[in-house]
Amino acid sequence: MYMKKIINTILKAGALMFLLSSCDKNKNLENTGVTAVTNFFTPENNRFVKLVPTTSASVEFEWEQAKAEDGGVILYEVAFVAEGGDFTKPVYKLLSDNNGLFNKATVSHKQLNSIANLAGIESLEKGKLQWTVFSSRGINTVQSAIVHTIELERPAGFSEIPTDLYLKGTATEAGDDIANAIAFKQTANGVFELYTSLKEGKYQLTDKKTGTPVVYYIDGPVIRVDGETTVTGATKVYRIVLDFNNIAVSFTEVKKVELWFAPDNAIKFALPYAGNSVFKAENVKVDFKQEGWGRDERYKFKFTVNKDGQDASEWMGSVNNDNSRPDANTPASFWYLIPINNNDQWNYCFKFKTEVDGAPSDFSVIMSAAGPYTHKIDVR
Repeated sequence: MYMKKIINTILKAGALMFLLSSCDKNKNLENTGVTAVTNFFTPENNRFVKLVPTTSASVEFEWEQAKAEDGGVILYEVAFVAEGGDFTKPVYKLLSDNNGLFNKATVSHKQLNSIANLAGIESLEKGKLQWTVFSSRGINTVQSAIVHTIELERPAGFSEIPTDLYLKGTATEAGDDIANAIAFKQTANGVFELYTSLKEGKYQLTDKKTGTPVVYYIDGPVIRVDGETTVTGATKVYRIVLDFNNIAVSFTEVKKVELWFAPDNAIKFALPYAGNSVFKAENVKVDFKQEGWGRDERYKFKFTVNKDGQDASEWMGSVNNDNSRPDANTPASFWYLIPINNNDQWNYCFKFKTEVDGAPSDFSVIMSAAGPYTHKIDVR
């Protein structure tokens, strides 16, 4: 009997503690009220901003503090919609500075460019966003009655620049299967280059080979989203350069690649395009030139290109102004190709290894995205 009384007492005490706890929780929930923000400071209504997302420029959104019923911490979010949009379905929301604690939000031009894109404002166009502020204390969130407008002018280029780029389609060497899409070489942030051939058909660009890629296409001198480009006429080899920072497109036809032999001050032979970004001459030979001091073996490569209807010569040579003859211990970097402006007879030439002299060989100029532009010579 005594034990039963003790158990009943414990149960009653527990029930009382539960009731008191529930009351405290309800009291806490009742005290989480928060006021709406009643004044916006910056940017002023109808502010115009020309976006320059390549800089560190930003816009500061600042407002008067709200008040919490329990005097606790308030969190803020800034919401954006297209002009006339619904703030229950904003195109973008972001926390204020210091993870939502400050009554201001510093928004970079790059981020505003992305928000403008989400709101349907196209590159190089002006458009308006509307913004407001939500204040909250836990589960209670209140929207400000104030709505301001900000007008933005977007730059050329995309708000989100791809980190990888691929080419696919019936007009390409790889065909229309995205799994086989050809990779571009990234030469700078947002800038991609590819040596490849195009034939009659269609092609697209994608930012990845799996999942749901973003699809781009070439529309004259600019890059656009969601479409395809049609190729007509004869198959040609191109150097394609795409700059997503300003949506610019450059197509340069590579008409021929030739080996230039310095001792003769003349072209030795052409390297026809073999596909897969490689130019190759098979079973050809070079006889070194006998000089009084020995046999001369210097060479580099001449590219004949056509851009905008005009033929021009471009030279690819060594990073070094002069070289020693390579051997089995020479590093792979010796054969790397770089553009050279100096096309005189001797400077920035490579030297053949001894075994090439008079021997039938295969010569390859490799302009692949997989690694540095380079070349190799395989003696048969």
